[in-house]
Amino acid sequence: MTRCIHCSRCVRFGQEIAGMMELGMPGRGEHMEVMPFLAHQVTSELSGNVIDLCPVGALTSKPFRFSARPWELSRRRTISPHDGLGANMAVHVKGNHVFRATPVENEAVNECWLADRDRYSYQAINSDERLLAPMVKDGGHWVELDWRKALAQAAGALKVIRENHGGDAIGFIASPRQTVEELHLFQKLARALGSENVDSRIDRADFSGTRAGVEWLGMPVADLSGLDRCLVVGSSLRKEQPLVAQRLRQAVKKGLQLNVVHAADDDLLCRVANKLIVRPSGLVEALAQVAKAAGARIDGLGTVAVSAAAQAMAESLKSGASKAVLLGAVAQQHPAAAQLHALAQAIAEATGARFGFLVDSADQVGAGVVNCRPGQGGAHAAAMFAEAKKAYVILGAEPELEAWNSAQARRALESAELVVVLSPFKTRTMDYAQVMLPVAAYAETAGSYVSMEGRLQSFRAAAAPQGEARPAWKVLRVLGNQLELPGFDQDTVAQVLAEALPQGEATIAGRLGNGIAGVAVTALHAGTGIERLGETPIYQLDAYTRRAPALQATADGQAGQAAAASGSLIARLGLSIDKPVKVSQDGAETVLKLVRDDALPDDVVRVPACLAAASRLGARYGELTLEKM
Repeated sequence: MTRCIHCSRCVRFGQEIAGMMELGMPGRGEHMEVMPFLAHQVTSELSGNVIDLCPVGALTSKPFRFSARPWELSRRRTISPHDGLGANMAVHVKGNHVFRATPVENEAVNECWLADRDRYSYQAINSDERLLAPMVKDGGHWVELDWRKALAQAAGALKVIRENHGGDAIGFIASPRQTVEELHLFQKLARALGSENVDSRIDRADFSGTRAGVEWLGMPVADLSGLDRCLVVGSSLRKEQPLVAQRLRQAVKKGLQLNVVHAADDDLLCRVANKLIVRPSGLVEALAQVAKAAGARIDGLGTVAVSAAAQAMAESLKSGASKAVLLGAVAQQHPAAAQLHALAQAIAEATGARFGFLVDSADQVGAGVVNCRPGQGGAHAAAMFAEAKKAYVILGAEPELEAWNSAQARRALESAELVVVLSPFKTRTMDYAQVMLPVAAYAETAGSYVSMEGRLQSFRAAAAPQGEARPAWKVLRVLGNQLELPGFDQDTVAQVLAEALPQGEATIAGRLGNGIAGVAVTALHAGTGIERLGETPIYQLDAYTRRAPALQATADGQAGQAAAASGSLIARLGLSIDKPVKVSQDGAETVLKLVRDDALPDDVVRVPACLAAASRLGARYGELTLEKM
């Protein structure tokens, strides 16, 4: 308070932008102080922006404080590696060490804001879990080798698998947060080895239907601010897309009617015009009600009974001039995702709305554009784990946490003869991998992402890779050379990008499309038991957020470690709040702390995905049981 000038910017930010007035200014005159005035401390997923707003440095970044002087740092622009927004930011570097991240203003993308997930995940770059040298497993023990020997061993092992079992015996799994250049070379390597088993949609379950192109937002991000009607389906909006939620919140102030169909009644910190909150298994029926009320032309709606809320949603969408129907991550990961896709598309067509996807990964659109997808006869990610392959090559992903059925993924990987992992971190894949190759973290490599709106954004490395790590595109190129495959002679990242996108953004635009066909709407009856809602928590999204101590210490970070259920369900089962509970699903069990969340429908339990303790349970959605410990 010795610095504070009582400008109230931090208080106004909470009121006007974040939607949570967590800071206040009690007292008068010289006794006025800025402080949290609620029972809890600052918990907003956008809280770090008050650091940038404070004109005198009274509010500072705790992880950065006293670690360096701002004028000692080099400021280098980059792009957020998390959700599909592609927030522009700068990382501040001194002596090849990343000290902090700050927003870079871009009104068309992130305006002048940055989510805490983007701001603090840089801590993972300096994590003790960094993989700093190539390693191979010898007699059950990990041994460090130089790059030449490690790549020769990986290439030799892949050749043996191909010669003995054919290229189809190898599965290629990539994280959708790798760069366009890396994903292009990754799928090129797979196909050169004779495998069409390549995918980045590791958290998806339903690949049915015929899709018209690569799924995207369907409009520029900036257009979200001008909507007057919107239907959001299956999205924990604030935690899944913090800055998109902020745009929609501002639009609500200007008159947007926001309609929500979801499996949890989360507080969006703004007025919601209409909502249908149902069990996960009831999402198809709920959306079918809206489709029928809107007069959508789609088969399978004859027996659907339209509720008052669904009728109100349809009338809301019909009345607007600028409107959109958006599918979130829960809808995209749902076991009946194709049916939700088809219904949302039909609603958009019936109401004249634009239709799109809230893409939850930095380069999921880019992965589709460069065809990091299974080809003719190839297996998608879920199928690669359901029917185990002889070998796997994994780029940047942690399948034992991130896969739609994490237990199934782990069993498949453990049964494989060979697993080659390219990762910045010593992940749990070390339990079953045979070769670990260290690749650069997001601030240590040059590359490009394609955002959810189809925007191509390129960036340069802000720091040199740690230890013996190398940019993943270089590792893939040399691995292609070791395998004696043609087409791996690029010298620069620009050459790789030119090959991946020959016409730049024109290539991207030609490959985007949200249409789907060949889907029958059948899942119209909700289940009867207790169901799991297995979303990805905001700070378990990827390898970087999971390894950022500042994020894990937040209320959201702690909440992502527990199972949640409504008070009525907890009372009915005779369980206790904040006590351990045994969670059982598909013959597996784990123990988690139980917390109360009355935003959930009865008989729905939030058991987070991407959590080590919950990974043994398996599928993100399905029936489970809770037992007192």
